[in-house]
Amino acid sequence: AATIVVYSWALAMNESPGAPERRLPCPLVATIDLHNREWDGIVLVTNSLDNLAGPLEFLQTALEQAKKFDDLVGKEATLIGLAGLAAQRLIYSPTGPVNRDFDDVRRYRDAASKGIARALKAGCKSPLLVVPSGYPFSQAWIVSGLGALQVLYCPIEVREAIPEKSQKVKQLGVWCEREEAGVKGAQLIAGLESGRYVCRDIGGSDPERMSAPHVANYVLRNFARTAVQVKVYSDPAVLTRCYPLLSAVNRCAAGIERHAARVIELEYVGEGPTDQTLLLVGKGVTYDTGGADIKAGGIMAGMHRDKCGAAAVAGFFHVLSTLKPKRIKVIGFLGMVRNSVGADCYVADEIITSRAGVRVRVGNTDAEGRMVMADLLCHAKEKALNETNPQMMTIATLTGHAVRAVGPHYSVIMDNGPAAKKEIALKVQKAGDLMGDPFEISTIRREDYDFVAGRSEYEDVLQANNQPSSSTARGHQFPAAFLIRVSGLDQHDIHTETQIPYSHIDIAGSSGPFPGVPTGAPVAALTKHFLEGR
Repeated sequence: AATIVVYSWALAMNESPGAPERRLPCPLVATIDLHNREWDGIVLVTNSLDNLAGPLEFLQTALEQAKKFDDLVGKEATLIGLAGLAAQRLIYSPTGPVNRDFDDVRRYRDAASKGIARALKAGCKSPLLVVPSGYPFSQAWIVSGLGALQVLYCPIEVREAIPEKSQKVKQLGVWCEREEAGVKGAQLIAGLESGRYVCRDIGGSDPERMSAPHVANYVLRNFARTAVQVKVYSDPAVLTRCYPLLSAVNRCAAGIERHAARVIELEYVGEGPTDQTLLLVGKGVTYDTGGADIKAGGIMAGMHRDKCGAAAVAGFFHVLSTLKPKRIKVIGFLGMVRNSVGADCYVADEIITSRAGVRVRVGNTDAEGRMVMADLLCHAKEKALNETNPQMMTIATLTGHAVRAVGPHYSVIMDNGPAAKKEIALKVQKAGDLMGDPFEISTIRREDYDFVAGRSEYEDVLQANNQPSSSTARGHQFPAAFLIRVSGLDQHDIHTETQIPYSHIDIAGSSGPFPGVPTGAPVAALTKHFLEGR
């Protein structure tokens, strides 16, 4: 029986210059051997014990016997001793029902997460995840592996400060019925999770550990000697000239070296002739005080997570560097800025001309994310005009309204006309459903463009009203209209000869809980849609 290490690393406990980046919480091992003595616990995830056939039949016998003595078996993650098995411990984590209208593959993700958490409490150091066939969702095995690895993630601050706690288990095994298919699937799990790991490192870390300069250093080190090319822009004169709206947000923080903005440009070109170009812009607000429109009343805590859009873009590029898809070119921009408050902060009523030549009146300094992304989107648009089959996207924890509208576990995606014609939102939603990375779809309407239209002859566009997005009608849709208008993408909409598909993704709800660990959304969905088959 074969046991194959799919992913490991040289053991460098501290992330010092020149040390390899740790991209998974532990080595990942694909195996068809249930009885290898290196496993000290089996974590079983299934929707029915009837799926335990062939080499797994002895587990069904043991569990049926255990159910006679414990009513919780089959209802929640439970542990039983297993004589005759080298692992000795069996943790059974049932998915619950999977056949109702509202059930989806997250049943498997959640069960795997709970099972691994129970294994950790039991002292397991080499758990083996077993997800037998018979599941009704095509990606259940992959999604279960991702759920297990998320529990094993250790924050970068802990890894650096307390190296002995940086690895929760020695290794994670994933059992497969057929060796070749199992190794291929485990490689995909490793590629996806390594990207989400990078996303968590950047998005979840505190505002000093992942300040803009530190994010730039992390990205440079992470992609050294890979197929991803990195450029970092930090010169204040360059930022002011090329990204005036971003520079307005940066103005207060610019005088403090450790907080000063960085624009990070990434590029990946796969082997073979390019038939798709993806251009991604991520909001990377390292800390959002609200600026002059300060977040008062105790609502500022957690605002270090306002960089999860940029973190997702970096994570997606890490997937590219790991899986090395062919025939695709990807260009990314990370706008890393701190929205500080002080004597030099930008204020409401200022009028700033964007890179595209659009005069923007600031309405609320707490609507800084769209300011950070608009000029980067314009830059990406300029590149898109010379690229093959371009698709543009912005990814951001942009509005509280998105959370209020669809709840705390869902990304929201909305297309411009050219993207809607290609059904990009629908296709990404379908990919997200398969990967347990779900989306809801919104539509950019004429009212959204009316809302951001200038109110006087002084300005072309109004950045925002002075109310929270969560209490504003269409509070997550009109920012997309702002981005389109201010970047000049409205000159490439469905009525023009130079159409550019563009989709905006708001991950304010899906990025993860605080306190807690970021989810890595929407890396899995984007990987499934844009990279599958490459």
